[in-house]
Amino acid sequence: MIRVALVDDHPVVRAGVRAILEGQEDLTVVGEASDAHSAEQLVAALHPDVVLMDLNLGAGPGGAETTARLRALPEPPYVLVLTTYDTEADILSAIDAGASGYLLKDAPPDDLFRAIRGTARGETVLAPTVAARLVRRSGPTLTDREVEILGLLATGMTNRTLARKLYVSEATIKSHLAHIYTKLEVDTRAAAVSRAIEQRIIRPAKS
Repeated sequence: MIRVALVDDHPVVRAGVRAILEGQEDLTVVGEASDAHSAEQLVAALHPDVVLMDLNLGAGPGGAETTARLRALPEPPYVLVLTTYDTEADILSAIDAGASGYLLKDAPPDDLFRAIRGTARGETVLAPTVAARLVRRSGPTLTDREVEILGLLATGMTNRTLARKLYVSEATIKSHLAHIYTKLEVDTRAAAVSRAIEQRIIRPAKS
């Protein structure tokens, strides 16, 4: 029996996923959490095999940071991201945090069942669109740091603020921006952010 925990800040979503999973003989939902703190408590107490993790957990730490916290526990579970977000920045942050898989919420139930079983076996499980996005990173592409900078640019940060946040010099930020402009074939910050959102490299900043 594969023991599954659900981490999502929407109770209706958790109820729906639980209902779907409980129809499978080899899957059982052992607990639910709505934020990073309750997720850590749940995992420490119940030791699930797989955690289904949403990326947007409200005002607190997001799914990627929560994934990193869970993977740092003494007996870490496998984490399968289940989200609506498919930008390059989201995918990379989740995988860098230790997620074993990345699935979108519009996936058919059978795909979700297979993903959970594969994750429980230690396999890497990616939605086809996610895998395709990662494959397209071969060739001239943005580095992880450049993607991070684009995400911060979208929030309106100045070069000075970026430099302070990333603990680098303003000259380094300008160098990164020059590379970003070249790769995206733009010549302004606004155009770079617009192109990155259009190409689903980053999400639009929340207003």
